[in-house]
Amino acid sequence: MKNIVFIINPISGTHGKEDMPRLIEEHLDKERFSYEVRFTEYAGHAAELTRQYAAEGKDIVVAVGGDGTVNEVARSLVHTQTALGIIPCGSGNGLARHLCIPMDAVKAIQIINECQIESFDYGVINGLPFFCTCGMGFDAFISLKFAEAGKRGPITYAENVLKEGLKYKPETYEIVDDNGTVYHKAFLIACANASQYGNNAYIAPGATMRDGMMDVIIMEPFDVIDAPQIAADLFMKTLGNNSKIKTFRSKSIHIHRKQAGAIHYDGDPIMTGTDVDVHIEHLGISILTNPKATEDKAQPNPVLSAFSDFFNNINNVREDIGKGSRKIQAINKVLLRKLRS
Repeated sequence: MKNIVFIINPISGTHGKEDMPRLIEEHLDKERFSYEVRFTEYAGHAAELTRQYAAEGKDIVVAVGGDGTVNEVARSLVHTQTALGIIPCGSGNGLARHLCIPMDAVKAIQIINECQIESFDYGVINGLPFFCTCGMGFDAFISLKFAEAGKRGPITYAENVLKEGLKYKPETYEIVDDNGTVYHKAFLIACANASQYGNNAYIAPGATMRDGMMDVIIMEPFDVIDAPQIAADLFMKTLGNNSKIKTFRSKSIHIHRKQAGAIHYDGDPIMTGTDVDVHIEHLGISILTNPKATEDKAQPNPVLSAFSDFFNNINNVREDIGKGSRKIQAINKVLLRKLRS
């Protein structure tokens, strides 16, 4: 029998968790697991509890909350014998979605009952572990905006991309990896261990958490007509086809920028200096997975894919459309209406 602990953050995510202990009691396979439930009481408490339980040799610690709670628990389990489980209760749920963990709590508990444990990579940016993505520039700027938003979800994310992207000033970055040094003027640089930010916004549709490599995504400066297509490509898993996106894979990179600023790790923004180091730790964490689909495969969403022709037609006649603010606003409104439908 395996020992399992559920760490519940009562204030994270988008809905309450008062009913979670009952759901665990009713649906967890108690012939396979002995369990306990702990509620966090303050910031950082989940990490403290997780380190304690890992030191005690618990078999599994389950993070019940949003991406922040998952990161807090996961970073305390790297290079231990204790596996991570997830019951996603957040607004983004990036790691859970990449690993095909159901958003429904009962179904997520049923995945835990399967008890399939696999080893996966994780990333580190300036000493901070991340499991999905990290980044800087517009990437971190949007993380700040999303954190400040009064409401959450894919619509909020798309609105921030559309409304704020054209205001952001790109920076020039020096990027060093095993292949040498390159310079890019970019809106963002994202490093992806997993495929998405969360909310099914796919920054690196082909990323896998088992290859010992990260996908590095460079978003080049774009003009007003490009913004709706970039936003749509994020949700259609087609960002790699966009001419404003450059990608490569690497085990580690060093980035230098002229000014200090924000970075993010799994969506949590933090201020840091001009030098940023990112690397991948190969197969450094064990995670309970969905045996029917260990990782999300990059198949385009059939509904959102209907937008592709619409935006391609816009780009084909961009000279005729011009760059007038009224027409661009109309394009943005069409995208947002379709995302809401």
